[in-house]
Amino acid sequence: MPNHQRAATHTTTLARQPGSISGETKLWAVDQPIATPELPSAVPLMALSTGFWAFKTLAAAHELDLFSRLAGHAGITVAGLAEALGLHPRPAEMLLTGCAALGLLEKTEGLYRNTPLSETYLVRGKPNYFGGFVQMADKRLYAGWGKLAEALRTNRPTTWDPAAQSSLFDGEDPTMLALFWEAMHSLSTMTARKLGEAVDLGHFRRLLDIGGGSGAYDIELCKQYDELCATVFDLPHVAEIAAGKVAEAGLADRVDTVGGSFFDGLPEGHDVHLLSMILHDWDEATNRALLRRSFEALPSGGAVVISELLVDDEKTGPVSAALMSLNMLIETEGGRNYTPAEYSAWLEEAGFRHIETVWFDAPAANGAVIGRKP
Repeated sequence: MPNHQRAATHTTTLARQPGSISGETKLWAVDQPIATPELPSAVPLMALSTGFWAFKTLAAAHELDLFSRLAGHAGITVAGLAEALGLHPRPAEMLLTGCAALGLLEKTEGLYRNTPLSETYLVRGKPNYFGGFVQMADKRLYAGWGKLAEALRTNRPTTWDPAAQSSLFDGEDPTMLALFWEAMHSLSTMTARKLGEAVDLGHFRRLLDIGGGSGAYDIELCKQYDELCATVFDLPHVAEIAAGKVAEAGLADRVDTVGGSFFDGLPEGHDVHLLSMILHDWDEATNRALLRRSFEALPSGGAVVISELLVDDEKTGPVSAALMSLNMLIETEGGRNYTPAEYSAWLEEAGFRHIETVWFDAPAANGAVIGRKP
């Protein structure tokens, strides 16, 4: 008998006592335990079902500028927060308790203050500010995920309408677009640092960042590698954003920007190409064509680096990549997150060799698939 069946509980049942008056019944313990299978805990389902509670607590606290208000602060009481934010003491206490439970605040002698996590990433104006992504997730993605079942049924995005818009940016509110780019810059900055530590770029001299967005990868990688120069290649209006970020970082002499579409061709003169958080936006045919274009533009000995949240080859996880893939369902017409085996097959088909996968831990990527041109 399986162990979980042996661990049955002793139960009681209605039984007639021998010699009792006819028709009279009493509760008697059954001599032999009744085997009942042990059920799995429902706690994980409760955690999944209420996962949005944690996110909305973070989003509301950030919207109220709680973490920026407490930056460098010795701490605040419930009454102090209620007065500062114009809240009733009841919700003020609930908010502080919730943020403390989530590891965003800590409490000492009645005073709540930022933890190192929130002090580093959730205070406006700090170099590692992550709040742009929190805002974007709250104001844009949250509503789209509320229609996930619709996206699954229709195979169409829910954050924009392909029938009325040419892309997810077409007609978008300028404030939301600004949030998007700040969010992407924050995510990319932290991820680029981990990529630069995991992948040795020391023997390359010219990096082409294909779809490079705000230039965060180029800024960080050039800081790590003194001999590296880079080009941000993206649509003209995005290249302008990158130029501003590069100038702010004081790297205009090593990082340039070029406006254009990678569907039309790629600039030459670079010995390494970077595709970071780009290929998950597109379907397989588009990605294979782009990798062929990369191969043609690279010199012999050059390399392409694909940095993504990689789904494992068995397609069972990890959670971050699997859920990002679903995010591509609500945000794109054909994108999803792919596996190292899929990328490797496309790279080999394009002509790349010595293909390898390097794993690391970062907010926007968990690994890189690298191919080299013979």
